[in-house]
Amino acid sequence: MRRIESPRGAGAGRSRVAGPALLVIALVAGVAGCSSDGDPLSAEPYDAADRISFGGAVEEGGKADPDKPLEVVAEDSDGRITDVTAVDASGRHVAGELAADGSRWHSTSPLAAHARYTVRVSTEDEDGAPGRRVLTFTTGSPTTSKRLTVAFGPGAGTYGVGQPLTAELSAPVKDRARRAVVERALTVESTPAVSGSWHWVDDRKLHYRPRDYWPAHATVSVRSALEGVKVDDRLRGGRSEPLTIRTGDRVIAVTDAAEHRLTVYKNDEEVKRIPVTTGKPGFETRNGVKVVLAKERLVRMRSTTVGIAEGSTESYDLDVQFATRVTWSGEYVHAAPWSVDSQGYDNVSHGCVGMSTEDAEWFFDTVREGDIVEVENSTGDTMEPFGNGYGDWNLDWAEWRAGSALTPGTTRNPREAARLRPTAV
Repeated sequence: MRRIESPRGAGAGRSRVAGPALLVIALVAGVAGCSSDGDPLSAEPYDAADRISFGGAVEEGGKADPDKPLEVVAEDSDGRITDVTAVDASGRHVAGELAADGSRWHSTSPLAAHARYTVRVSTEDEDGAPGRRVLTFTTGSPTTSKRLTVAFGPGAGTYGVGQPLTAELSAPVKDRARRAVVERALTVESTPAVSGSWHWVDDRKLHYRPRDYWPAHATVSVRSALEGVKVDDRLRGGRSEPLTIRTGDRVIAVTDAAEHRLTVYKNDEEVKRIPVTTGKPGFETRNGVKVVLAKERLVRMRSTTVGIAEGSTESYDLDVQFATRVTWSGEYVHAAPWSVDSQGYDNVSHGCVGMSTEDAEWFFDTVREGDIVEVENSTGDTMEPFGNGYGDWNLDWAEWRAGSALTPGTTRNPREAARLRPTAV
């Protein structure tokens, strides 16, 4: 480490050894000037640091190691740090924590590689006069080589208001602290604006949804700011392609299994009631909220694919028209001309919602991927949140937020998280 002595000899006789894992900015308060009225707060800010050294192998003016944290230290026992902000050229803020006595600040989020940072430090001396210091530095190449990329879904296009966003990671992230690093870097913006949250489905997959459904005719964009960011000692963020989708009309289809009726609402107006049949005893249709996954004009449905033995009394092998898929396990809203006499009166299907061919064609032409299909008053189980389609909306908001790696009740805005003041002096 190269030590630069203050021309005023401040701090003489003291020594400090920087640990190899820290990028250190030592801060020494200068002499504060007073205004003519004696109020120290009205004085011009003094230069709060006339001695700066970098820890480890980094020389002054060189490139900092992005794998090492950033620390700011006030070495004048009569002064203290009041605020620190660190931001790179692309606007990404570094979160940090400030000691209660204002003696030290350190970063709590990783630095990005190949980035230029500006650090602004505010201090005050024993008389309360303000000090300022601005430092710029660049980071070099990380020691890690593996890159974490993100593939966003569902793909560009127009969807219904129930469509969740998905984020598939190229490598698993298990630790909660590392997950928080990833999650903070995944930014979702919508017009009109709505509040929402990510939910970790597993180590590689996240889903994002608002508290309520998306607004109709909204534009939703998602991007990653992970590039160059350290996730752990062996993994850094790589470049990922952003995604923009749009929503169409607010289309919600509600199936009342007890009343044998499906009602379609478009932009909160009822547009059609359709007599239907749902799952019979032993094959009950799942309750809850489902999201349209796909539309298949003609699909072959075989009972063997859902565990019904061929040749048994419940077996079937049918070509089905106008099939709107709502689960990956084979639940559809589809044409069922063989059960027209039961539609509106009885539940006789093997779990799908069946209707006349004419009504099924209308439904098929009306809905799109991402539209909502709700089922109520069935004796079946509730749709799974994950793994069989998009059951995301069957978790209430508190349950959904609990799946975020970010601590509930704290700000998610890095600008605010980076500006931490001492709670006591």
